[in-house]
Amino acid sequence: MIRILGTVFAGLLGLAFGSFLNVCLSRWPAGESVVSPRSHCRHCNHTLAWWENIPLVGWLVLRGRCRSCRSSIGWRYPLVELAVGALWAISAWQVLDPSLYPDSLPVFYYDAVAHAVGNFTFFWLLVALAMLDADNLWLPDWITLPGIALGFFFIVLRATLSAAMPIIDKSGSMKYAAGHAALGSILGILAAALILLIRWLYRLIRHREGIGLGDVKLMAMLAAWLGLPGALLAFVLGVVLGAAVALVLLAIPSEPASTGAWALKKLPLGTFLCIGGIVSALWGQPIISAYLHWAGF
Repeated sequence: MIRILGTVFAGLLGLAFGSFLNVCLSRWPAGESVVSPRSHCRHCNHTLAWWENIPLVGWLVLRGRCRSCRSSIGWRYPLVELAVGALWAISAWQVLDPSLYPDSLPVFYYDAVAHAVGNFTFFWLLVALAMLDADNLWLPDWITLPGIALGFFFIVLRATLSAAMPIIDKSGSMKYAAGHAALGSILGILAAALILLIRWLYRLIRHREGIGLGDVKLMAMLAAWLGLPGALLAFVLGVVLGAAVALVLLAIPSEPASTGAWALKKLPLGTFLCIGGIVSALWGQPIISAYLHWAGF
């Protein structure tokens, strides 16, 4: 019952934070304050009533149009709210699995809270970065750099808590997980710099930028939260997804191929990396384990 109630509460809280994220995504690129003025239509400045601000419900009741000027309200608004709400609910469901905390020691509950809050923060940042890159090809340093610090903080916090939680390995001896996650986070951050080599090679061959420094900092952020294996999985998933989208765009060109315009199109790699990071955070361990088993390791 606690697991179900916690999941529902996390989902509803995620919808509220997704609604706030929509305000941020609308105002950050324009350099506006996210505090004032109140939520309003971007076309006619109509101030939204309280019920129009209810996540998902307001958009559905309005049928995706402003009540005053009838201008269209983009699909981004309900999608962001639904994405944050769903990710927070899934994360809460996983964290509140009673089999993960069989003991009644308080440290187990502290670790569960740290895990949940960390996941909520991580997913909120990833959805924000994914949408900013998709809409504006922009991965701001004031999100990625603090995101690296926050990721390392939560990794160290959970490593500290895990020091009080002995783990029994296959041989039956006791071992402690403290420090291993933090070390993996540091190595992952350093390994993210390898993307600079890919960026340099692309620039050498194509004589133009193909990967921005924002993507490198995003990879460092993913490594801080997920560790090196998780960040590599996110990178592979992001690149594969980006390549698949690129192939689809090439198959249905919007302009004649003779113009060469297709080669100048820019894809938001950061968006695909964020999607890969979400998949890695939620299901990375079983995916990596399945791959290692398949590869015979």
